[in-house]
Amino acid sequence: MALNLKHKKILVTGADGFIGSHLTEELVRQGRDVRAFTLYNSFNSWGWLDSFPRDIKNSMEIFAGDIRDPHGVKQAAKGCDLILHLAALIAIPYSYHSPDTYIDTNIKGTLNVLQAARELAIEKVVHTSTSEVYGTAKFVPITEEHPLQGQSPYSATKIAADQLAISFYNSFSTPVAIIRPFNTYGPRQSARAIIPTVITQIASGARRLKLGALHPTRDFNYVKDTVRGFIAIAENDSSVGEVINIGSNYEVAIGETVQTIAEVMGAEIEVETEAIRLRPEKSEVERLWADNGKAKTLLGWEPQYGGKEGLKRGLAETVAWFNDSENLKNYKAFAYNI
Repeated sequence: MALNLKHKKILVTGADGFIGSHLTEELVRQGRDVRAFTLYNSFNSWGWLDSFPRDIKNSMEIFAGDIRDPHGVKQAAKGCDLILHLAALIAIPYSYHSPDTYIDTNIKGTLNVLQAARELAIEKVVHTSTSEVYGTAKFVPITEEHPLQGQSPYSATKIAADQLAISFYNSFSTPVAIIRPFNTYGPRQSARAIIPTVITQIASGARRLKLGALHPTRDFNYVKDTVRGFIAIAENDSSVGEVINIGSNYEVAIGETVQTIAEVMGAEIEVETEAIRLRPEKSEVERLWADNGKAKTLLGWEPQYGGKEGLKRGLAETVAWFNDSENLKNYKAFAYNI
């Protein structure tokens, strides 16, 4: 059975972030009734939502708050039918620096969403996981049954949040589905991630790039595919109580990805390894490669930017966005962003 989103009020937490802003924009463009939960700040900034065309901004409701505050979260959820929960701290290096904030945001924040959903009888919660919970692959491609390994404070808090979500489904029959996206990239991504790091350095004129480890492999997913995964999980009743990988089923080394970006941008580059960008040895996730069979079977979802050809198309779209000076000016290309 499918859940028709047409007449549903949808709360998106983390709507001001990278994936959240793309998801919010697509839902609004589809004519959905969206309440966007953004992080309160004194500048009245709505994050990436500020960059939306006026007609899109005027077609959604903004709720400024803090996912760490249970009262605010419950207030935001009142009158909503679904919660798409993306609010989280996601930078791995910063989790080495300030793990306590990850406990509060990722674990307690998720608990606040789940409690609100339970108390308000929300029809469905889609909780966002991450491929980082798997750690370095013990087998490939990685299915949803792969062991979970907390190789960074970030991944440990996401494992805890996932387990909380599952526990609410098992304990209280809270209708929770868990989306586990692999390495999403695209316009608006933070420069703490490898692809925007490379693009912003080249776009700013650098030809000797400062990067971290190049040998690990990743399963990169263009943000449009990830957004389609969120909507498919939200709409499909068979996702309740399930963890579902959203990945391309294409493994590529970071070093090869860097060279592909340089080709797309027509740049001859050299790479300098900068020690500050390297993870502690046991914390580095060496290999990620998604098995997306469950998403295909349960949801009928498949990547539209899959394989080497799809990656090149997605990178070209991403480069085009970053090459716009209005977008590039939001980034500090020569500063390491943890």
